[in-house]
Amino acid sequence: MDDGNLIDAKPRRIGSLDLTVGPLGFGCWRFTNNDIAASTAVLEAALDNGYTLVDNADVYGFDWGGDGFGHAEELLGKVLAQNPGLRDRMVLASKGGILPGIPYDQSDAYLRAACEASLRRMQVDTIDLYQIHRPDMFTHPAQLAATLTGLRELGKIREVGVSNFTVAQTDALQAHLDFPLATDQPEFSAAHLVPLRDGTFDRCMREGTVPLAWSVLGGGRLADGGDVRPELLSVLDRLGEREGVDRATIAVAFVLAHPARPVALVGTQRPARLAALKAALTVTLTRSDCYDIVEASEGQPLP
Repeated sequence: MDDGNLIDAKPRRIGSLDLTVGPLGFGCWRFTNNDIAASTAVLEAALDNGYTLVDNADVYGFDWGGDGFGHAEELLGKVLAQNPGLRDRMVLASKGGILPGIPYDQSDAYLRAACEASLRRMQVDTIDLYQIHRPDMFTHPAQLAATLTGLRELGKIREVGVSNFTVAQTDALQAHLDFPLATDQPEFSAAHLVPLRDGTFDRCMREGTVPLAWSVLGGGRLADGGDVRPELLSVLDRLGEREGVDRATIAVAFVLAHPARPVALVGTQRPARLAALKAALTVTLTRSDCYDIVEASEGQPLP
């Protein structure tokens, strides 16, 4: 019987161009503070603690106190302009394809313009990982593949991924690409187990695609306990007490325990929390622990 530690703290290789990232990534959804010094401190804390993947999107800043579309990319661009050495310490990811009001547009003209705009806002020459944020059901995957291939050939982007796609939508896009999709970014947490059940993680393991899990703390609910099954909180607290960490750290560790080897994207804007959540790499979660979490999350015993 193998009931050892399932946490995989080793780096993840993304795509075919030797991009390597840590198991924790820094999400920029809430990266909306216009104080450049404070924003720089947060980014430096993330990189110092091994959050080498920096995940942005052109639509970030449209909420969470931002000034509107493009704000998070613009803020990151200002930080990098003042601290150019930080660019070399990260794998820079961004996303496009959402156009508020439409709401999705992945036509060739729009997506090329969106990518160029992201490059300008972030003040960089290349985006290491460019993901389609949500699928545009009225763009043929062959057309989308041609656009992404063109951007890659021009050196605007290095690797390509998808976010919030179904397995069928991902397969349809991959069928028209001559290179493998590098990443798949689904929502996944101890409170949201859908990728375990809908084939997303199974596809990632089949194809060697790296999952980038967003909302790993359920939008903060797994930390503060709001709108979460009491049974789940009880299991997380029990494991946290055993491991000497808080329940949020156990929740992040649970994401890292899956054999698809996800990267857990953390969105906190507090340097101290970034440092504290790094403890997820050092705790022990066994197979029994993980199934306890699954059963408590779903509210019923496994068959």
